[in-house]
Amino acid sequence: MTEKTDVVISGAGPNGLLLAGELALAGVRPVVLELLPEPSPELKANGIVGQANRALDLRGLYQKLSGSPQPPQPMNGYIFAGMQVPFADLAENPMYGMLIQQPRVVRELVDWVSDLGAEIRWGHELTGIVPRADSVAVTVATPHGHYEIDTTYLVGADGGRSPVRKAAGIGFPGLTTDVVARVGHVAVPDEFRARGGGLRIPGIGRLPFGHNRFDRGVLIYAEFEPGRSMVGTVEYGTLLPDDAPPLTIAELRESAARVLGTDLPMEPPAGPGPHALRRINGQNTRQADRYRAGNVFLVGDAAHVHSAMGGPGLNLGMQDAMNLGWKLAATVQGWAPPGLLDSYHTERYPAGERVMMHSMAQAALMAAGPEVAALRTLFGELLSTPDGAAHIANVLAGSDVRYDVGDDHRLSGRFMPDLVLDDDRRVTELMRSGRPLLLDLSGGTVADATEGWRDRVDVVVATKHQAPAAALLIRPDGYIAWAADVFGDSDRDRLHAALHRWCGRPDPVADELSA
Repeated sequence: MTEKTDVVISGAGPNGLLLAGELALAGVRPVVLELLPEPSPELKANGIVGQANRALDLRGLYQKLSGSPQPPQPMNGYIFAGMQVPFADLAENPMYGMLIQQPRVVRELVDWVSDLGAEIRWGHELTGIVPRADSVAVTVATPHGHYEIDTTYLVGADGGRSPVRKAAGIGFPGLTTDVVARVGHVAVPDEFRARGGGLRIPGIGRLPFGHNRFDRGVLIYAEFEPGRSMVGTVEYGTLLPDDAPPLTIAELRESAARVLGTDLPMEPPAGPGPHALRRINGQNTRQADRYRAGNVFLVGDAAHVHSAMGGPGLNLGMQDAMNLGWKLAATVQGWAPPGLLDSYHTERYPAGERVMMHSMAQAALMAAGPEVAALRTLFGELLSTPDGAAHIANVLAGSDVRYDVGDDHRLSGRFMPDLVLDDDRRVTELMRSGRPLLLDLSGGTVADATEGWRDRVDVVVATKHQAPAAALLIRPDGYIAWAADVFGDSDRDRLHAALHRWCGRPDPVADELSA
């Protein structure tokens, strides 16, 4: 017997789980299929940078993941192509960061999603799909046999080699660069560790944390705790056979010696692990030519793959999930306006393009040669200026992307400011429900205009000294759909247009009573 459901998500990584939680929060119970029998211990990401931290804060997940009750804090600086960029003196610093390893992100999201009532099926692998006019037939393999699900919507959150993307016939154009990248958690002898951080290599000197460029490649270094460091290498112009054996610490050490021109001793790290030891053979920079094909959608690496330099992956993928989640939920529940699901591709595709652009730029700036060295000198001068640092901060954070929401206010299409109201409530905390929010800071003159949408829009009347606007309509993903500095008749018309565009038609009974 074929099972029926509204949404199936293939992949229980951070992006698929966040999407599942967003749907469940809105009252839609997705089915999450994951071919692994349990959450993966693989150490892919070591942190979350950029605007995704503020998106997680909307649901209280930042606090859950960071272990701190405080809101996200911007970083004093970051690296771009191995060059330090200072952010401490920026008037507005969008570059938030959280150090956390991916297995813990997954564990915390599994708990959150399960508490909300979504179902995660471990050891269930999607093996085939048949797209239909208004649904998708999904075939699933388990250790005990096969079964089928008839789902209204299918989302591929299943990685760069996405079976969902391939089965849906979605193109994945881009390029593959001849490069081998290796990374591992290792123990480096004390005599090679510099006082104050970094490495001290005989014949070379001190190497700081981060990416260090040499004529023969790149050496990456980070220190997590005594007895456990991360060493990585990037060697350009080479590829290994597809059947190369798994990476070993001995191979990583040999690669580091080629890059440095001298030996860097390393041994297995102390402690029970898990410890990372992985190789990337060939660097793909590719983007799906469409994020939607009928009732099939892609998020995260299924939609875009790129260099990990700068750590943009989770920032990009998690915002994909936040963007798609509320739109899918609104459609399943019947109040979505026309075109809402199509806006997922329209909004997120340019964000993916921006990340691919800056990841390729960073890779190019890490290459060998005197011409690149000259370019790095020029870039370094630009990045040391306030305007240059501010621009790179916005690019790396993802806050340089402005959605076309149909409203021309200076705040519209931007991620909401982190306002603290006069009663000490943070506006971010008002977004915990995952519903659109009309924030009326005008003294109550705007709230009545939303009467026909109260079944799906939260309305809060509050005060804020030096408010950025008289009122804001904030989407569930934190982006501003409408704003006004005053509220006259034309502003009411603009608000109603925004409500129709993002929140559907008003309830006719409530709208009539408020008329």
